[in-house]
Amino acid sequence: MLQNLDRRDFLKLAGLGGVVFASGLAGCAGVTSRGAADEFYFVQLSDTHWGFNGPKVNPDAAGTLQKAVAAVNSLAQAPDFLIFTGDLTHTTDDPKERRSRMAKFREIVSELKVKTVHFMPGEHDASLDHGAAYQEFFGKTHYTFEHKGVHFIALDNVSDPAAKIGEAQLAWLSDELKKLPKDARIVVFAHRPLFDLYPQWDWATRDGAQAMALLMPYSNVTVFYGHIHQENHHMTGHIAHHAATSLIFPLPAPGSQPKRLPVAWDPAQPYKGLGYREVAAETRNIGYRIQELPVLKA
Repeated sequence: MLQNLDRRDFLKLAGLGGVVFASGLAGCAGVTSRGAADEFYFVQLSDTHWGFNGPKVNPDAAGTLQKAVAAVNSLAQAPDFLIFTGDLTHTTDDPKERRSRMAKFREIVSELKVKTVHFMPGEHDASLDHGAAYQEFFGKTHYTFEHKGVHFIALDNVSDPAAKIGEAQLAWLSDELKKLPKDARIVVFAHRPLFDLYPQWDWATRDGAQAMALLMPYSNVTVFYGHIHQENHHMTGHIAHHAATSLIFPLPAPGSQPKRLPVAWDPAQPYKGLGYREVAAETRNIGYRIQELPVLKA
């Protein structure tokens, strides 16, 4: 779903193997091939929900993550880094089982042939214990890192069961942003959307507007998130938000039906709606080329 996008802000392109977008670019001339010293690309995977069991929505729930790992490993050029934007595992009330799922997830993704892999929690990983088990396996729930002139910020809007970032983390975000010039290249990763996409389905962050207010003075900000199990693109002023598909089951479009129920598996089109994305940064023209890729190519 595209909202309030014009050609200058969000140009749709034709692509091979998946849909390609250029976010924040002035036009096609700004999109160049990977390889220049100031360009790079990363891969985003989201919502793997390891431990989920539901044959009607994914009879291959125990094998889809491995297929995604194989797909990434088969890329012609390895990404600079890879990030999982939350819901690594499926929720469970049993702390022992929660840790068992995280251990198995970590074992599977250790097969990735990518030098740098970043993780973030989703509410399925962190909301029942405020991220305690997650931190044992994957480290901090929010952090920053730099890569080729871009400042990356991973926000935690899931460890609080009230779906909030929280005052302490907002203060941390404010301090991090104060270190940067107003024209800094900033990419924000979150699990839930930072805007009110569809609060009735928990597709929002209760204090997301406060985070956006801190980000708005910066001219080059892009947000990548997960949680909604489908591609979605939205603009908050000059800030673009891009939701990723899931690796376990798709969900319906916001408000398209009374309840938020997973889309049923289609035997005629297995793995339909499941996938991951490549994001190529074009640093000279300040933009991102986004390509959505399926778990299995037809």
